[in-house]
Amino acid sequence: QVQLVESGGGLVQPGGSLNLSCAASESSFSISGTGWYRQAPGKQRELVATITDGGSTNYADSVKGRFTVSRDNIKKTVTLLMNSLKPEDTAVYYCNAGLISRGGTYYTNYWGRGTQVTVSA
Repeated sequence: QVQLVESGGGLVQPGGSLNLSCAASESSFSISGTGWYRQAPGKQRELVATITDGGSTNYADSVKGRFTVSRDNIKKTVTLLMNSLKPEDTAVYYCNAGLISRGGTYYTNYWGRGTQVTVSA
């Protein structure tokens, strides 16, 4: 069964950068509109950034100017470039997207299992 997979998390010092990626587990699937979410311990999951099929983006106020979401329709990936990271950015980051099969069938609302981002000195 196809899955949505995040990668690129890790430990970084404050002020550092990380680049998260989201892709389908099977290369025959493309990613549709995508949302990046995060959930810190003891807190609710929050929306960080979105990107539509056409590339229009939106960001939470807390990450504007620091995070950039983009898509590569050839590589079939969506990335979240995170710069100037702060300790409060520490969370598990999830991507949420629709998937489109090679035959054109749309499958809605897939979630990845998440990737841990830790910002600490």
